[in-house]
Amino acid sequence: MPQTQDLSEILKNAPLDFTHYEGLYKYFHAHPELSQQEKSTSQKIASFLASLDAYEIHTNIGGYGVVGVLKNGTGKTILLRADMDALPVKELTGLPYASSVTMRDADGVEKPVMHACGHDMHITCLLAAAELLASIQHVWSGTLIVLFQPDEERGGGAQAMVDDGLYDKIPVPDYCFGQHVMRMRAGSVGSRPGTIMAAADSLKITVFGRGGHGSLPHQTVDPALLAAHIVVRLQSIVSREIDPSDLGVVTVGSLQAGQTENIIADRAEIGLDFRTVKLETRQKIITAIRRIVEAECMASGSPKPPVFTPTRRFPPTLNDTDVASRLAASFEKHFEDFDADTPRTNVSEDFSTLGTSKGVPCCFWFIGGIDPELWDRVLKAENPTEEIAGNHSALFAPVIQPTMRVGVDALSPFQATMSTFGQWSVDALYQRNQRNWSNIITKTSIHASHNIGLFTASS
Repeated sequence: MPQTQDLSEILKNAPLDFTHYEGLYKYFHAHPELSQQEKSTSQKIASFLASLDAYEIHTNIGGYGVVGVLKNGTGKTILLRADMDALPVKELTGLPYASSVTMRDADGVEKPVMHACGHDMHITCLLAAAELLASIQHVWSGTLIVLFQPDEERGGGAQAMVDDGLYDKIPVPDYCFGQHVMRMRAGSVGSRPGTIMAAADSLKITVFGRGGHGSLPHQTVDPALLAAHIVVRLQSIVSREIDPSDLGVVTVGSLQAGQTENIIADRAEIGLDFRTVKLETRQKIITAIRRIVEAECMASGSPKPPVFTPTRRFPPTLNDTDVASRLAASFEKHFEDFDADTPRTNVSEDFSTLGTSKGVPCCFWFIGGIDPELWDRVLKAENPTEEIAGNHSALFAPVIQPTMRVGVDALSPFQATMSTFGQWSVDALYQRNQRNWSNIITKTSIHASHNIGLFTASS
């Protein structure tokens, strides 16, 4: 077994040509692709991995998923993951490498496309880590898996890869790791044990009225008015039914009824998203949504029962306590700005499905992407005139350095310090967390079409 080395020592002795990777990042940023359409991105990734001449490469898993496997003797198997898809957002950064791409989205509408969530940075950091770890095989042994996942934004990519036989094609890992660039000061890193990202459920609610002329509302059942009552009433769920010390967020993100001003439509559609951490809170919100919608439909005289259609589902991202502790010990030595108890966020990820589908411990962390000078300037200003754009904003573009360097450093220690990880008893980990893992696997790592409890597409 190779001798364990300190992370800083490993990285110091294995420098990368970041100029090349900065160019690669700009390419990915300028050529984004929507969820389930990441064809060119995946081809670029597979071609790069092939150029390293070290990885067994698998493509088109769960859509456009790409996986590289590097077997380097006996030892633990580590999976490092990056997501690939972009968002239907028109970029307003003004960068010389800004996206001008448009694509036809799943709804059939041509839309501008942007890497507004930093997945281009995730891809580049993992490719750089793949090269770095391939170049220092003399200091580690085991198996490294680099996984590039499609369709994270819609919440289906990780499950699609698992369902497509991911673990029939590659070894089941002993541990899964991932990261996300966030609205934090570049150079900073944050993680925490337990829940780091909330669960998310999205659904479309269709309510029915009786259409007619806008001048004769008494002859109709107005679904726009019905939907408005529902939207207002839904706001009482969190404020009046959820413990203030618990996490619950209910958001109506879209509302559509009719096509013109003087016609009362015969239906309205409500796009709803809610976030939770506890399974019991999730069920409480589900029950409340159904109760409110059905009661408002009855009060309005709706001629048909409402239809609830689940659209996406993200499980909570749970960091294994023991793994998070080991991660913190490594990161605290290497990063000047590391927070081992970073605040939990209400945004969501499907990363953990890659682990929970096989009962594998996971750990996830955040890296900052905001220009340090801008961050410090805004935080010090009494009345700041500048904005700090966050994920999913048309203005979000991580500063390339030090974001990339930190992202590569954060991904690199696991294989190179495997003797430390190898001291753990995986069986003991499973026994200690048996109840936790079984709850996650059976209750959260499932398709949206099956997991919204009381909601079905026909009732």
